[in-house]
Amino acid sequence: MFIKAVAVWFSFAALAIMNGALRDMVISRWAGEQGGHVISTFLLCILIFAVTWLTIDWIGPLSGTDTLLIGALWLGMTLAFEFMAGHYLFKTPWEKLLADYNLARGRISLAVLQKASQTAYRDQPSRAS
Repeated sequence: MFIKAVAVWFSFAALAIMNGALRDMVISRWAGEQGGHVISTFLLCILIFAVTWLTIDWIGPLSGTDTLLIGALWLGMTLAFEFMAGHYLFKTPWEKLLADYNLARGRISLAVLQKASQTAYRDQPSRAS
């Protein structure tokens, strides 16, 4: 189950990278930097929900506890990717990475963390047979 959950998370990471490229090349040019951030955050949340909805039965959680553990795994992997790859691979300064989580400045990247950690749990009970 957890190997499948990790595989699904890698699709989240690929979608996040493509979403970021779309934001930088298209959305922010049209909606501005802040508008682009908001639009791409909501777009990524929708994509995470859709992928989870399509794959949760394949992952095969047996209980609500399993889905919470999957969500915790996805949250940990998302944070590690965001900060480790963001800083060391993409050379983004720590200040900029942390700024994306500053709600007081209208940055809503916390929504992605919430979606990554809770979607499996929220989706699983409605699809259980």
